[in-house]
Amino acid sequence: MKRLAPWDVAYAADMMLACWLSYAAATWAFVQFADKTDDLLGGMWAVIATIFVFRETRVHSWSAALDRLLATVVSFALCLAYLLAFRSTPLAIGLLVGIGTVVMMLLNRRDNVIVTGITITVVLVSAAISRENPWLQPVLRLVDTLIGVVVGLSCKWIASYVFSRAAGEPVH
Repeated sequence: MKRLAPWDVAYAADMMLACWLSYAAATWAFVQFADKTDDLLGGMWAVIATIFVFRETRVHSWSAALDRLLATVVSFALCLAYLLAFRSTPLAIGLLVGIGTVVMMLLNRRDNVIVTGITITVVLVSAAISRENPWLQPVLRLVDTLIGVVVGLSCKWIASYVFSRAAGEPVH
């Protein structure tokens, strides 16, 4: 078993803090106007976005954040357009995942196909669960993602800077 370096411990502690902050921020943001299911789902989705952007280096975190945001924006656009006209069905999930895949391929972002598909699936299943205003789900999941990305990047960048300065090492 490998011994953990001080940076490994700092990284894990920082991720723990970032996930907690993302969940707290997302659930607090929606408690006034979203039902309990949307509130909890928002917290979970913000934490997932935080985990997704939490990479070993600041450059990799920034790149992951841009990937996550692009996949979310494509999913948001497709799901919102669909849900304004139709209700969520299993066929809709397949259809929009397929369209999202083509869009990401056209954008030359094949690595983002998976995240786009996952996001479309979460949004459409959330819309199926939330019978009232299903079109609101893409908007809520976009905000959740933004919260998670901002919190994740902020915590990662601050901890990397502080740790590197204290250890006299290059910034991670």
